[in-house]
Amino acid sequence: MMARPHMQYGFLIDHRRCIGCHACTVACKAENDVPVGNFRTWVKYQEKGRFPAVKRHFAVLRCNHCTKAPCVTICPVNALSKRTDGIVDLDRDACIGCRACMQGCPYDAIYLNEDTGSAEKCHFCAHRVEKQLEPACVVVCPEGAIIAGDLHDPTSRISKMVGELPTEQRRLEQGTGPNVHYVEVEPTMLHPGRAERPETYIWSDRPPHKTDAWPEEIATQADTRTVLDAGHRVEWGWHVAAYLVTKGIAAGAAVLAPFAAALGLGGWAGAYLPEALALLFTLITTFLLVHDLARPMLFFRLLTRPNTKSWLVKGGWVLSAFGATTFAILAARFLGYDAIADGLRWPNAIFGLATAGYTAFLFQQCEGRDLWQGGLVLPHLLVQAVMCGAVALAPFADAPAKLALIVVASALLHAAFAAAERMKRHPTENARQAAAFLGTIGIHGIPRAFQTSILVGAIVPAALTMAWWTLSAPIALLAAVTVLALVGLYLYEAAFVRAGQLPPLS
Repeated sequence: MMARPHMQYGFLIDHRRCIGCHACTVACKAENDVPVGNFRTWVKYQEKGRFPAVKRHFAVLRCNHCTKAPCVTICPVNALSKRTDGIVDLDRDACIGCRACMQGCPYDAIYLNEDTGSAEKCHFCAHRVEKQLEPACVVVCPEGAIIAGDLHDPTSRISKMVGELPTEQRRLEQGTGPNVHYVEVEPTMLHPGRAERPETYIWSDRPPHKTDAWPEEIATQADTRTVLDAGHRVEWGWHVAAYLVTKGIAAGAAVLAPFAAALGLGGWAGAYLPEALALLFTLITTFLLVHDLARPMLFFRLLTRPNTKSWLVKGGWVLSAFGATTFAILAARFLGYDAIADGLRWPNAIFGLATAGYTAFLFQQCEGRDLWQGGLVLPHLLVQAVMCGAVALAPFADAPAKLALIVVASALLHAAFAAAERMKRHPTENARQAAAFLGTIGIHGIPRAFQTSILVGAIVPAALTMAWWTLSAPIALLAAVTVLALVGLYLYEAAFVRAGQLPPLS
C-alpha cells in the first residue's frame, strides 16, 4: 500500500472493552514467530483492593511507534527505521545485537531473540498493512478493544476516537511522541513502579530477570499489585562496567601525558608509558565492546552501514582517532622523532577527553534510563579518567608527589559526584527509582555495592595516598592504591549501569 504524506499509524487500546484474554498476544506470537518467553505485545494484570473488594485491571502494552523514536536514533547500524507511514520497523538481518535500542526505548518494547542474536519488536504487522490488512492483534481481539489506523487522517476511526474520547499515553516526559493511546486505563498501569510486585504471579513465579528487592524509600501504592507481566532482562552488564574503567585508564593516561615530566615521570615511563597504557586499554575496550555484541562477527557493520546520529558510531570514531594518534606517538618516539611525539601528545590529550566523555552523550540517547541522563555524567566521567590515569602512572614515577596530589583530588571528586548522583533531586519517577536502587543493590555478591565502591575506590585510596605522602611510605603503597581505586571504580560503574536498568518501564 502506498503511504500518504504525513501518515502516522498508531493504536488505540479501549480498556472499557478489554477482557484480558491474551488473544492479541497469542495472535502476535503466531503471526511473527515470537520465541517463548518474549513478547511483542503483552497483557499486564494488576489487582486493586483487598479481599473481598478486589478488582482486576488490564493494560495491553507494546511498541509505541514513536514520532521521535529513540531506538532509531541510537541504533548504530540503521537496523531500525521510521517508515513514511509512521511505523518503526526493524531489519533483523542488519542488527548486530548491541541492545542499545533496548536502552533507548522508554517502553520495554524491544527484546533480543537469543536464537538469532537480533533485536525484535512490534512492527505493526507491516507485511499485513502493505496488503491492506489490519495487524493480527486487531483482527483477533474478540471485543474490538484494539483500534489501528492513521492518526493523521481526520476521517479515520482511530483519529475520530482520539479526538472524542479522553485518552492517555505513556511516558510523555521523554519527548518521544508515543502513538499508542489508552482509553480508561487504570492510572497506575501507566506509571510502573507504583504497584507492588509480589514474588509470585497468578499463574507462575515472577520472571527472574530483575530479582533486586524494591527500595523501601520508594513507596508503592497501597492495595495495588502487579500480578502478571512480561519479564525484561538487564541487557548491559559487566562488559559495559569494565569498558568504562578500561576506557578511563586509556583516556586518563593520554590526558596526563603532556605533563609527564612535570609529574615526575622520567626515562621510559615518561617517554612511553602513557601511550603504552592508552593503546593497551583502548584495545581491551574495543574487545569488550565487540565481545558484548550478540552477533560479534558482524561488528564491521559499524563501518559499512553506520548511523551517524548514534553515539555508538561517533564513539567508535573517537576511539579510532584516539588509538591511531596514540600509535603514531609511539611510532614517532621509537623512530627517534621525540619532538613530533611530544607535539602529538597535546591533540591526543583532547582525544583522550573525548574518549572519556563520549559515553555521556550515548547515555543521553538512552531514553529508557533516566538515571544515566543526568547532567553530572559528563564531568564525572572526566574526573574518573583523570583518577584512572593518575593511579595507573603513579607507581612508575620517579617523584610521584604531584601525581599523588592528583590521585587524592580526583578520588575525592569522584566520591562527591557519586554521592550527588545518589542523593540529588531527580526530576522523573524512573530516575528516582533508579537512584534508590543505586543505594541498595549488590554486585557480584557484594551487598550495597555503591557504598562499598566509594569506600574502596575513593576514600581508602585517598587516605592511603595521603599516608604515603606524609609518612614517606614505600612506593608499593601506591600500587595498592592503584588496585583499590580501579576495583572500586568497577564496582561503582557496575552499580550505576545496573541501577539504571532496574526500574520497570511497563
